[in-house]
Order: sequence, then structure tokens, then C-alpha cells
Amino acid sequence: MKKTIILIFFISNLCFGQDQSAYKSGEWLSFKLSYSGWIKAGKATLKLKEDKVKEFYHVKAIGKTIGPIKWFFKVEDYYQSYFSKKTGLPKKFIRKINEGGHTKNLTIDFDQITNKAIVNNIKKNRVKEFSTSKNVHDMLSVFYFIRNNYSLDQIKKAKDLSVDMFFDSENYEFKMKFLGIETINTKFGKIKCIKLRPFVQSGRVFKEKESLTLWISADKNKIPVRIKADLVVGSIRVDLDAFSGLNHPFEINF
Repeated sequence: MKKTIILIFFISNLCFGQDQSAYKSGEWLSFKLSYSGWIKAGKATLKLKEDKVKEFYHVKAIGKTIGPIKWFFKVEDYYQSYFSKKTGLPKKFIRKINEGGHTKNLTIDFDQITNKAIVNNIKKNRVKEFSTSKNVHDMLSVFYFIRNNYSLDQIKKAKDLSVDMFFDSENYEFKMKFLGIETINTKFGKIKCIKLRPFVQSGRVFKEKESLTLWISADKNKIPVRIKADLVVGSIRVDLDAFSGLNHPFEINF
């Protein structure tokens, strides 16, 4: 459950002009999560705005369990990222979570010039410096970057998307495979989507490395519309439930 809420934050995010960008300040997305097809499991939101330092965007992500699941596994996760309008690269990342009593409270400051990440573990009162890959992303900035820097034609041609990320204290390669174009039925109507398969770690949470499937709108917005994940026990489905402030018309067929 907690990994799925993290992934929705991931799965949230082509030029840098306001009219050409996939997103703009004020974009808000809301998602609902269900377990094994029918049990209400959680909700998550993503809100993007211009930071008070005008060169940056500030995105806030919130995820919580709801319904009967929260009585035996309560999740309250808060994430924030500040990333450059020009490059899409992160300057600061904040993670404050409570997942079934497991808590974390940390900040990561990125130096994109020296390729360093300064991790401040507030809970443990510990600060540590890590080397990172060049042009590294955090778990929120990465999908805004992909949305803004890969056109549909580029995604089709590349087959696989790969971006370097840093999370907590680790560098790793985030990869997704292009599966094709598919029109799916949603509460809003029929939406043409880009179908992708992010690679995840199999074992404790996911059944296999390719247990996750993601559908993002095939319009200029490229917003997550649906996620399905096969877990070791049961499955999770995430659906776009509400939205506002999109930079382009949302292409829906009724």
C-alpha cells in the first residue's frame, strides 16, 4: 500500500514556454486508490505552483489511506519538490511520512553543479553528503521532467525511458517501457493514453519486476489517468478522480 502511494507521486509528471509546457502553475490532480478492485484504499493529490523564488516550481504531494484499510494500516505521506522552471532539475526535496507507524522526516538539497545531495535526516538529527549522477532527479521532479521533455513521437521511438534519480540515500536508474497507445474508459469518458510499464523491484511488495502498468493521457498534458499494480497479496488500482488548472484542453471522447 505505502509503495503504491509513493508510486502515484512518482506517476504524476517539451518546451519551456508557458504555452508549450505540459503543465503550468495551478495544476491540481486528485486520485483514488482501490484494493483488489473494490475496496476503497486511499487518495492522493498533486498540486503545482510557482515558488516565491520565481525561477522554480513547487509541487506538493499528499497521500492517505481511507476506508477500512486505514484502521489496520494508516498512511499519511507528505512530499514536496522545488525544481527549476528552465531545466526541470530539483533544488530541494522534502519527505515526511507515517506509514503504519514507520516514520521518516528528511530534506534533500541538490547541488546540480557539483553533483551532490545533502540529506538532512531530521528524525535522527543526522546530515550526510552523497555524490549523485549528473542532472539527477527526485521522485517528484522526474515525472514533470518526462512530461515536459518527451513528445509522444519520442516515447514511441525510444521504446524505453530512463532517468537518473536519487531517493533517500540511493542513486538509481528509473526506467519505463513503452507498451503502445490505448483508449480506456474513465469516469470522464474515453481517454486516449500512452501505456507504459515502469520497472519496480519484485519481492516484498510487487509480484514481479513488471507488475506495474501506467496510462498517461496522450494529449499535450500527459497526466496520469490510471495505474494498475499486481502485489504479492492482491492488487491496487489508481484512477484520476478530479483535476483543475491544466495547461491544455483535456482530450476526452464521450
